[in-house]
Amino acid sequence: MSTNITFHAGSVNAEERASLLSQKGVTVWFTGLSASGKSTIACALEQHLLHLHKFTYRLDGDNIRFGLNKDLGFDEKSRNENIRRIGEVSKLFADSCCITLTAFISPYRADRAVARELHEKAGLSFVEVFVDAPLSVVEQRDPKGLYKKARAGEIKDFTGISAPYEAPEAPEVHIKTDECDVTEAVRRITAYLSEKKFI
Repeated sequence: MSTNITFHAGSVNAEERASLLSQKGVTVWFTGLSASGKSTIACALEQHLLHLHKFTYRLDGDNIRFGLNKDLGFDEKSRNENIRRIGEVSKLFADSCCITLTAFISPYRADRAVARELHEKAGLSFVEVFVDAPLSVVEQRDPKGLYKKARAGEIKDFTGISAPYEAPEAPEVHIKTDECDVTEAVRRITAYLSEKKFI
């Protein structure tokens, strides 16, 4: 751990940045089982917000696990570090006034709480979106065949099968993807962001 470092504050404060960019930063944290619809909804929301001319960026397994976090596995310790890093990166994006969309299983409540706390300590907003689908539904979807492999014992520590998923107890937005489509999910999240004056 580095001890010989000193934080150097920038010359642009948060209020000035928000005023110049005409928006406030926020992290919208999607959590849910694999195949629940997190990335699909996050992709659609990103496109929708960009068409509204909002500075928006999506972080997910494809652009994090293949780069910043390519040194991490899927055991509990690695999952914790994966979410810790994503929390730190999303905080920086939100600080830049970006509407930051993170789509990760993030199975542990404690890790999501750490991500939220990072934002709150920095005076930044954090919106948890629970993308909820029953195990029976996500197993039926199984677009990458991962549940089938996990059931066969070919994948260890697979969330929902051989590793736990701790559902959010009080998410800001709760989307049940076995009951609503992507368009409706985007509408609900957009309505929440609009109500809270993020867009």
